[in-house]
Amino acid sequence: MAKKKMKIRAWVDGNKATVKAIIFHPMETGLRKDKATGKPIPAHYITEVQCKHNGKSVLTCLWGPGVSKNPFVSFRFNGAKSGDTLKISWVDNKGGSGEKEAKIG
Repeated sequence: MAKKKMKIRAWVDGNKATVKAIIFHPMETGLRKDKATGKPIPAHYITEVQCKHNGKSVLTCLWGPGVSKNPFVSFRFNGAKSGDTLKISWVDNKGGSGEKEAKIG
């Protein structure tokens, strides 16, 4: 797996922020088999993604194994200003986690 990386782009238009983020994660369903050994590849997927704007939650996603590898998330919310802080964090079914902060441009 990539070193729990994430890319975030966020900008404001008026008082609405647009956020686009990609989370680098294998997102394995547990249903595929390893081609070399024939053994099942264990499930490994993100279960929760949370986005906070200046410490206040603006988005919570509850995911399962049906989400694709390296998931992309895009959303908008009201009340943002240029320079505000945006923090996106995630947790997976194996206890792994990651987070990243970005300034809204």
